[in-house]
Amino acid sequence: MDLTNPIPEVHDVERDRFEREIVAAGTPVVMRGLVCDWPAARLGRESPEAICRYLIERDSGAPVDAILLRPEEKGRIFYNAAMDGFNFVRNRLPISRVIEQVARYSAFESAPAVAAQSALIGACLPRVLEENRMPLLDAAIVPRIWLGNAITVPAHFDDSNNIACVVAGRRRFTLFPPEQIGNLYIGPIDFAPTGAPISLVDFSAPDHERFPRFREALASAVVAELDPGDALYIPPLWWHHVRSLEQCNILINYWWGASHGTNAGLDCLMHALVSLRQMPDAHRAAWGALFQYYVFGDGETARMHIPAARHGVLGSLDADSIRKRRVQIGEKLKS
Repeated sequence: MDLTNPIPEVHDVERDRFEREIVAAGTPVVMRGLVCDWPAARLGRESPEAICRYLIERDSGAPVDAILLRPEEKGRIFYNAAMDGFNFVRNRLPISRVIEQVARYSAFESAPAVAAQSALIGACLPRVLEENRMPLLDAAIVPRIWLGNAITVPAHFDDSNNIACVVAGRRRFTLFPPEQIGNLYIGPIDFAPTGAPISLVDFSAPDHERFPRFREALASAVVAELDPGDALYIPPLWWHHVRSLEQCNILINYWWGASHGTNAGLDCLMHALVSLRQMPDAHRAAWGALFQYYVFGDGETARMHIPAARHGVLGSLDADSIRKRRVQIGEKLKS
């Protein structure tokens, strides 16, 4: 797949500029060398053995989620042939055990793919958390580690801001704006190997007869390859396909700013599908007008003629108000 549109790059980013220019713009940006001074990134540039020793020495022994794929899957996380399950097996084991598997399989010509997925560093590698701090975010935003050999994660989205920092190996990121959803041939939204829905297109060998609109998606794609010490900002809901390119690949990422709870936006979408999708066209269109006015409009128009004391959910909601409203909605759903 020939992608020539690079993700814009910046250097020497400080927090103020990151918040004021990069996050506010809502488009992906590569931040070259952002974490190059991390001890982990320095060891990642030195050798796979050096960074793996560093992590093993700091392993707390806490189990992490890990997956294993057969060699014939070529590292691509996906469904099984019948699409009634996935093409990998799950396990729970200390991260040092995953590292041992990565090291063992590095000698194979055709190796199984193995990876620790989205493990909270504060639990499994607390010293690594202390020794490698993210300069752009509050310390309360706890990072996760992704470690494995040649793994490919299909295009998917997150309902959060994301900074992905490469510590070892190289990763190729291919990103698409949210509006490309219709050209990416997304699989089931309630049954996906990554949790979030994924594109069914195999980017390494796209079937353009089965997925003809994928060519249009490619025209809007942006791409970057990251080395140890580099970081990528991914805005919420941007589709991203991630391919690890080496025998040992390690990434640390930070998620923040989700819609008031993990997957809350996706849960809202699911409820709308269950509640509104089966309505007659005219009825559904009417609800579409209400959603456009109240949810996707500017907000001020919907409340400017209402006394401030009665703005309710149309006004500014603090965390406690949001929690109470969600409890009320949950009770209504139960009944």
